[in-house]
Amino acid sequence: MDKKIKILGFAGSLRKGSYNKALLNAAVELAPENAEIEVFDLEGIPLFNQDLELQPTQIVREFKEKIKAADALLIVTPEYNYSMSGVIKNALDVASRPPSDRIFAGKPIAIMSASPGRFGGSRAQYQLRQTLIVLNAHPINVPEVMLSQADKSVDENGKINNEDIRKLIKQLLEELISWTKQIERK
Repeated sequence: MDKKIKILGFAGSLRKGSYNKALLNAAVELAPENAEIEVFDLEGIPLFNQDLELQPTQIVREFKEKIKAADALLIVTPEYNYSMSGVIKNALDVASRPPSDRIFAGKPIAIMSASPGRFGGSRAQYQLRQTLIVLNAHPINVPEVMLSQADKSVDENGKINNEDIRKLIKQLLEELISWTKQIERK
């Protein structure tokens, strides 16, 4: 029997009614039996200050430990002004410093995004992928989960009601698990 793949998921929105948090919650709900998703809330991670990178706060230490312990990551980013959220960028900066830590190197990653706009956060995802290059992470490429017009696909209880997106989330998680197993075999 295969071990369960441990996935750490986090969303780059701090808003209570976040569409991106709804995507992350749907992933938790739809996770295959051979995986478990732990959600980490980025609320409270301080702004990156290189002067303090060798004395990280408790929440930063906890975040870094959870990244190290995870077999794979699920990053969910909103798109603000054609870019990934500052919350995601800051979390990546804080967790990846000092450079000697290299906690993202070789880490399998899946990406999702949601936006009330018609592009579903695609530009944020592409920018996030650029950042992951320098961290030597291994994001999967397909399927792409980009929920456009999210305000029409998230109900009043914060649940994704778009069945096509739910199927894509499930496919993305299955692909992440497969990718993680491939990387672990190497």
